[in-house]
Amino acid sequence: QILAITKTAPYSKPRASRFLQSRKPYLNLCCLSQKFSNDNALFCLPNSKSFLLAKELEERNSNNHSPTLREICQDHVPGNVLRRQVSAPPPSPSTICTSLLLEEVGYLVPTDVQREALPVLFSGNDCILHAQTGSGKTLTYLLLIYSQINPKKSAVQALIVVPTRELGMQITKVARMLAAARHMDPKLEQKSYTVMALLDGGMLRRHKSWLKAEPPAIVVATIGSLSQLLEKQIFKLDSLRVLVVDEVDFLFKSSKQVSSLRKLLTSYSSCNNRQTVFASASILQHRRFIHDCIQQKWTKGDVVHVHVNRIMPMPACLYHRFVICGRKAKHQVLLSLLQSDLPESGIIFVGEQSEKSKKSGQASSTTVLIDFLRASYEGPLDILLLEEDMNFNSRAASLTDVRKGDGYLLVSTDIVARGIDLPETTHIYNFDLPKTAIDYLHRAGRTGRKPFSDKKYYVTNIILPEERFVLQRFENELMFHCEELTMETQG
Repeated sequence: QILAITKTAPYSKPRASRFLQSRKPYLNLCCLSQKFSNDNALFCLPNSKSFLLAKELEERNSNNHSPTLREICQDHVPGNVLRRQVSAPPPSPSTICTSLLLEEVGYLVPTDVQREALPVLFSGNDCILHAQTGSGKTLTYLLLIYSQINPKKSAVQALIVVPTRELGMQITKVARMLAAARHMDPKLEQKSYTVMALLDGGMLRRHKSWLKAEPPAIVVATIGSLSQLLEKQIFKLDSLRVLVVDEVDFLFKSSKQVSSLRKLLTSYSSCNNRQTVFASASILQHRRFIHDCIQQKWTKGDVVHVHVNRIMPMPACLYHRFVICGRKAKHQVLLSLLQSDLPESGIIFVGEQSEKSKKSGQASSTTVLIDFLRASYEGPLDILLLEEDMNFNSRAASLTDVRKGDGYLLVSTDIVARGIDLPETTHIYNFDLPKTAIDYLHRAGRTGRKPFSDKKYYVTNIILPEERFVLQRFENELMFHCEELTMETQG
């Protein structure tokens, strides 16, 4: 099915801060499994379940003239990045991509934020990308980066700052996939883009040697590792063309990271010599933030705020529910929900353990819940744990197991709530309510991350009677409706 799309006027460069809002719905394209021409395929992966035909798209769009993602990018992004050479036949319907997911890499049809933001970015403006979780912000700024950097130049030209190691690993994987693109014509010169991850817990000694010997074109970094290397002058940002700060509201909210971030924005590089992009699904008091960006010289004066779906902060495909029960019955209620919902894959969010509880030697809520599920849950899903106190190798192993393609139940703290892309997740369970509405938005945003899907996804809250007013406050702030479920297992 194709939804009607109106043609917009060509973009003109704004003189001052400008607010853009999505005016067009997604094209709802069914997945196609026919054979396709390599010359027309865009962002089609050999391991992906979805294979779209450019020819089919042309026929479907013959009446509305809506540009494809390739058409938007073709005068800016190198052709070898846009064209995807696919030699393997389409996999069977049961095959799931284990290395890269289509939603992480891109679409034949642009999402709302890509359609609105890419012309702004390609025109040279600084930009604030403010759009729902799973809306395609990562690919948007990666396409900008590949339109700006010169692979032949030995210097750091693009820097992506992230709040967590897990999000950094995910972005690095997508950036390297695009960097590995090869031109269709083997006679043409092959360009090589280098991408390096400077993430907490990484091997900084090896990174230091690499940075001195041959600086990469693109660096993905957590603010802690980045600041450490910049202070020691291991590398400089004199040649920086693009600076991206992902999950910017989270970084500014963190007292541990905000001073380092401010120093990066003003001391280690200048907004006049770079293009700056801030991205998040939630930016509180965004008008004040835009004012600060200009006044503090984090961005140029003509920064553009691309705000997509401002009326609906969360995707419409999410179905919110809640169950009221006593504290002692929460485990059994969760088990009953899992047995009745039969999720394909799910994430169970648990609150962080307090420092007082840690000092007293009490087991964390995540540990107690994992032990309960492993003893009581008899379903087919693998039960996995991911929390901040785990070492980096254990956290990486958990995410690797999640992405293998088998069904999973991931018990996690809010470390997963920011930016992690797990498109196979169909159900979110808030075993403990988050502290704020913004935290609720980002937890819920771990599901419903397939913009062209008509499927419904579920966010279920297990709450105590006295927490009902908190959930109502979240409903008011985020403008969603939560339906009450009644269960026999309540206590």
